Amino acid sequence: MTIQAGLKNEIKHMVQETDTASAAGSGTLPTVLSTPRVIGWMEGAAHQTVLPFLEESQSTVGTLVNIRHLAATPVGMQVVAKAELLEVDGRRLRFHIEAWDAVEKIAEGEHERFIIDCERFTQRLEKKQQAQG
Repeated sequence: MTIQAGLKNEIKHMVQETDTASAAGSGTLPTVLSTPRVIGWMEGAAHQTVLPFLEESQSTVGTLVNIRHLAATPVGMQVVAKAELLEVDGRRLRFHIEAWDAVEKIAEGEHERFIIDCERFTQRLEKKQQAQG
């Protein structure tokens, strides 16, 4: 099957204390969802959108995230992270991503991922580790 624009996916998460800005070390408000966590959830939704269409030896990696975190979400509220594949350009995949809590849209933006060969990726990583000494 071919990866084509228009594919959509969503994943749900319940905001926990470990998901907060305080836990991420990026804020002093202990009860609100952190920007890094919401970005991770939206990236995950994008990755999972195309995962069923990849060969067993392939995966995707994120290369660009451009989002706006629009509203705070408290601990205990569910968040739905959504991704829609907008463009396929060879191995480059461009997504519209967004996240909603039970009340409103909390984040939106664009995300880019690249299809990779897992073995080649691992080999390059091992070479980099060896070069470190």
